[in-house]
Amino acid sequence: MKLTTRDIGSVAVVTLDGTMLGGPDAAEINDTLHKLIDAKKKKVVIDLGAVTLMNSSGLGILIGGVTTMRNAGGDLKLAAVSPKVMNLLTITKLVAVFEVFDSVKKAVDSY
Repeated sequence: MKLTTRDIGSVAVVTLDGTMLGGPDAAEINDTLHKLIDAKKKKVVIDLGAVTLMNSSGLGILIGGVTTMRNAGGDLKLAAVSPKVMNLLTITKLVAVFEVFDSVKKAVDSY
């Protein structure tokens, strides 16, 4: 998985590309979120538009991420979620945990 970060106004957008299957991906995302918190950036959008595959470990990464951000007084929202990943979020009832938006722009604007 490839991870890039950019700012849109006061919102940090973390774009994930590839597969989210846990392992080193978890550490990379966790490190990125902690660096954002250290930089006082607590409004985060995770762009999942280029995520091709996600398993339960990938879901665990997202749950850990939203918990980290909320514990720091911020929030984490999901954008551009593919139908496959949305199905996974629905089946696991995690749609109740995350705010999910059709596009990065809509997610950023929601802040």
